[in-house]
Amino acid sequence: MATVSVRYIVDDVDAAIEFYAQRLGFEEVMHPAPTFAMLERGGLRLVLSAPAGGPGGGQAMPDGTLPAPGGWNRFVLEVDDLEATVDRLRRHGIRFRNEIVVGVGGKQILVDDPAGNPVELFEPTRQEARLDGS
Repeated sequence: MATVSVRYIVDDVDAAIEFYAQRLGFEEVMHPAPTFAMLERGGLRLVLSAPAGGPGGGQAMPDGTLPAPGGWNRFVLEVDDLEATVDRLRRHGIRFRNEIVVGVGGKQILVDDPAGNPVELFEPTRQEARLDGS
């Protein structure tokens, strides 16, 4: 059961579902409309919305501005072997924003979903940096 929910604006919900399900291990919870889907992985629910004029998370702001994908805010997925994960994703033609960076708590890299939204892949190198703390 998910305990955290994040909404991403995507320009193609079907492409985003394929990316997150096939490449990053998410499961589709629902996809009731072409402009909306919910996916889950562990405690994370990922809500996908396409920019649209109708109701919902992708609706226009009062001034008419539509939400757009991209930016730098992101969620982090913990992986056991970052190099192997990156190699596997590159074989599928997935685009990365950078190369692997080694920080004080672990190694990380930014991968873009099909709409250009970043996802951080993180391999902890310190016990206290692990999600489960072990």
